[in-house]
Amino acid sequence: MQPAIQTAKLSMRYENSFALEALDLEVDAGEIFGFLGHNGAGKTTTLSILTTLLRPTSGKASVAGFDVISNGFEARKRLGYLPENVRLYESMSANDNLRFLAQLSGIRRPAEEITQTLKFLECEDLAERRVGAMSKGQRQRIGLAQAILHRPDVLFLDEPTSGLDPLGIKTLRDLIVRLNKERGTTIFMNTHLISEVSKTCTSIAVLNHGHLVFHDTIAEVLNRFGDDTALEHLYLSLVPGKEA
Repeated sequence: MQPAIQTAKLSMRYENSFALEALDLEVDAGEIFGFLGHNGAGKTTTLSILTTLLRPTSGKASVAGFDVISNGFEARKRLGYLPENVRLYESMSANDNLRFLAQLSGIRRPAEEITQTLKFLECEDLAERRVGAMSKGQRQRIGLAQAILHRPDVLFLDEPTSGLDPLGIKTLRDLIVRLNKERGTTIFMNTHLISEVSKTCTSIAVLNHGHLVFHDTIAEVLNRFGDDTALEHLYLSLVPGKEA
């Protein structure tokens, strides 16, 4: 089976420095993958390239088997993306936002798909609510709805629990796990919350100043180091002097 995400010598240079340098990475289909790194490590650059928003300086990358540079249209059809700050039309209801996005995506039977998606995310009660009147957690769920409305093979999440309270974090975490288990969606999650990685992800990688410095399964990390506090110790040892 081909990897859900694959990069080869992927690099991004800005003026005289590399934000990302020679990244070789594979994420298997069906994984929940945690991408860790300090601010400025190159996580957002990597995510922007994989979601076809940024063209790399050199190297290759593919999502769901499609090259993000030479075949970006096909790659985009198979990926979903939830940014850290969800951008929705605040004056419109959740339903109207999703209907508009469904039309842009060419989704057949949009009303049916919207209903099923909101039901899956357990937020049917938000359908007619104006987005501008929603809490951060509610907006994040509608953002997740737009990201999975077309049932992507791969879902990219950028700091998905940022700004959420403990209940909101747990709710979103549970939805991510359900999406992976029930729909088989491969999930690539940029995050700095080590606690969420240990509770959600099946494998992790650590990026430091544009270089991949660690990549392994969560099971192997716990097997080698004993408990989930090992992730914090591991991260700090790989990225000394940086905040998680």
